[in-house]
Amino acid sequence: MDRTSTPESVPSRPGPSGPALRTVALVGLGTMGTGIAEVLALAGREVIGIDVSEAAAAHAVRALEAATARAVRRERITEEERRAALARFRTSHELAAAAEADLVIEVVPEDYALKHEVFTALDAVVRPDTILATGTNALSVTRLAADSARPERVLGLHFFNPAPAMRLVEVVSSVLTAPAAVTAVTELARELGKEPVAVGDRPGFVADGLLFGYLNQAAAMYESRYATREDIDAAMRLGCGLPMGPLALLDLIGVDTARTVLEAMYAASRDRLHAPAPILGQLAEAGLTGRKSGRGFYTYEAPDSAVVVPDERTPGSVAQGGGEVREVRAVGVAGSGTMASGIAEVFAKAGYAVVLAARTAEKAEAAKVRIAGSLARSVEKGRLTPAERDAALAAITPAGSLDAFAEVDLAVEAVAEDLAVKQQLFAALDKVCRPGAILATTTSSLPVIACARATGRPRDVVGMHFFNPAPAMKLVEVVRTVLTGDDVHATVRAVCARVRKHPVDCGDRAGFIVNALLFPYLNNAIKMVQEHYATLDDIDAAMKLGGGYPMGPFELLDVVGLDVSLAIEKVLHREFRDPGLAPAPLLEHLVAAGCLGRKTGRGFREYARR
Repeated sequence: MDRTSTPESVPSRPGPSGPALRTVALVGLGTMGTGIAEVLALAGREVIGIDVSEAAAAHAVRALEAATARAVRRERITEEERRAALARFRTSHELAAAAEADLVIEVVPEDYALKHEVFTALDAVVRPDTILATGTNALSVTRLAADSARPERVLGLHFFNPAPAMRLVEVVSSVLTAPAAVTAVTELARELGKEPVAVGDRPGFVADGLLFGYLNQAAAMYESRYATREDIDAAMRLGCGLPMGPLALLDLIGVDTARTVLEAMYAASRDRLHAPAPILGQLAEAGLTGRKSGRGFYTYEAPDSAVVVPDERTPGSVAQGGGEVREVRAVGVAGSGTMASGIAEVFAKAGYAVVLAARTAEKAEAAKVRIAGSLARSVEKGRLTPAERDAALAAITPAGSLDAFAEVDLAVEAVAEDLAVKQQLFAALDKVCRPGAILATTTSSLPVIACARATGRPRDVVGMHFFNPAPAMKLVEVVRTVLTGDDVHATVRAVCARVRKHPVDCGDRAGFIVNALLFPYLNNAIKMVQEHYATLDDIDAAMKLGGGYPMGPFELLDVVGLDVSLAIEKVLHREFRDPGLAPAPLLEHLVAAGCLGRKTGRGFREYARR
């Protein structure tokens, strides 16, 4: 599958004793086959590229020449190494050319009948000890093995695109695969400078098994018109640190390819989260398959172009509010924890007068001290001048009561994620804040409308979901209820722009955009471990190396907190009533045992006590 990571590969050199799998044949010289050929040739293997298309074979030769020339210009290899690599690559139009190979890797299109035909033909050509590998990521390796003359030598070897840059290789064994074959290709992957991950045979394996469920949900979210394609993609890039948003990634992978993978996953799991969203089928059948066709979820300058051009679905402007913007000069922040302190810092640095109210004056003062420390660190890192630090700190007034919010234009609550607590707070804000003041909640999982109904001014209530740490994270999910006024929505978007945050619009439903897409993915990762399909380390490595994620799912779960994660999973399951969203029992067991992640010293992993 295509991915978004762009690190340059560094060719490894074969060891002094020489490689065990010396000659490798590649059947299929498309983008993936050509990329794998480059990796193998640069690592000292004899490579036989096989394709029925003379044009494909010629293109593969030109691509290898161009890639190695770039590597020389960037001083990654010498000209002598380049010439040697090119000499090790030859092409053929006949499968008979694979007769001398120690390993054959099949990377033809994702069609079982075609792959079966290739494997059957190879049975009659290769030596009895030759290993046969399929590059599939969606079809059954076990079925291909069972239909082979020697099932013990058949396995999956799933590279990621672009193969020269992506370090992950999934080594897929079936119940029929001989351990010696797995060992041989695993060692080869390491010698190629890759990170092999051992997985069993199930559609999608680890990386795509987790990734495609997430992509499918994003497509369904867009199809339901819950949020725009731009907001969905921006939310996941800015809220999760992903290199690409899900809809842009679907266009890169190919909408038709994604649909094929999901159909295979659904056939095996019967999990509704894997049932392809109808829009995937509609786009594929219309020929709108993404970048390769010039149009998918987005419209591109030309087929195979990465340049997005405006179309009829492109938003008119970033500051889309649909109402007049109210003046906001003073902001009240309720709370004294990390999130409240961070939000207060954000507003103060943007020039707002900030009232920071906590349950006691002492807690409010302590929160201001925390902000002072954060501002001091920003000065040390060169992000703020001393004068800017002093101005921001002077703009914050700590208070021990909500009564201090009497003249604020915007009140933002950042208290405990407990609906009863928030409703009580909103009832108090309703009494204290002047008419026309906007009341905002930072909830990440509770219904905003329930907070609004605790007041006598529900049209003035909106969700402003900041992400932690608020000073660093650029995203704010702006959540409007069915009662939120247009001018309130427009004002909050304008405020986000002033504090240099990126607002994305969404409706008032569980998880909003980010958590609704993120936590089912995390839950599915837990299920993989629970089912002993793969290890924590392998899953984390697969998602970082194969998906470009800044953290693996278990690293992230331990940082977020397993109790917080479980609470969000329960909210999503309760609202959407999908069995696939039910929290994994392993997560519930760990929380019950008090293993909550880094904050307790133990979650999915153990951490040193400070």
